[in-house]
Amino acid sequence: AMPVYKLYYFDIRDLGEFIRQTLALAGVEFEDVRLPRVYDGPPWSEFKNKTPFGKIPVLEVDGKQISQSHAIARFVASQHGLAGTTPFEAAWVDAIADQWKDFHSEFRKYSYVKLGFCEGDVEALKAEYGIPCRDKFFSLIEKQLKETASGFLVGQSVTWVDLLIAESVQVVLGADPSFLNSFPEVKKHEKKIHAIPQIKNWIEHRPLQNR
Repeated sequence: AMPVYKLYYFDIRDLGEFIRQTLALAGVEFEDVRLPRVYDGPPWSEFKNKTPFGKIPVLEVDGKQISQSHAIARFVASQHGLAGTTPFEAAWVDAIADQWKDFHSEFRKYSYVKLGFCEGDVEALKAEYGIPCRDKFFSLIEKQLKETASGFLVGQSVTWVDLLIAESVQVVLGADPSFLNSFPEVKKHEKKIHAIPQIKNWIEHRPLQNR
C-alpha cells in the first residue's frame, strides 16, 4: 500500500511551502494540515508536545513523525529522484540548503519585519541585515547557476534545493520587486522552477499567501 503522508505546518508559506512543493513535484498525495496562525495558544500549544522537537513542520508517514524542514524535504526527494543523481550531487544539494539556512537565520531579522511577522524598523534592519545578507548569499547562488549552466542549482535536473531557493526568492520579490535586480540568474531560476508544470499547478491552486 502507498504510505499515508500528512504534513503539519502553520497556515503560512515560510518553512513549509518548499516541502509542499517537493511533495507535489514528487507526485505524492498528502494531507496538507494547516494550523491557524496562533503561535502561543491552541491548537499549536497542544500539538507542540506531540512533535519530536516541539516545532513544525512535521511530516507524518504512516503515523511516524519526521521533524526539521530540510530532513523532511530530503526524505521525500531522495525517494523520488529529486535529491541529486550521485552522492556528490546529493552532498552539494545539502551544502546549498545549509548555506541557505545560514543566510535565513540572519536575513529573517529583516525579512520577518518586512513581511509583518514582527515589529521593527524596516529601513534600519534592511541596511544592517537585508542588504549584506542578500549580497553575500545571492552572489554565491548566481555563481553556482552560471557554473552548472543547466538552469538548476545542482547537476542537470531539478532537486529539492531548487524549490527551497526559488520559493525564498519569490517571497523576497513579492515584498520588494527590485531587491534582486543585481542577480539576473537568480531571477531567471525562480521563473524556470515555478514554470515546472507540477509546481505551476500547485502554486495556482494553493491557499493565497504572501509569506
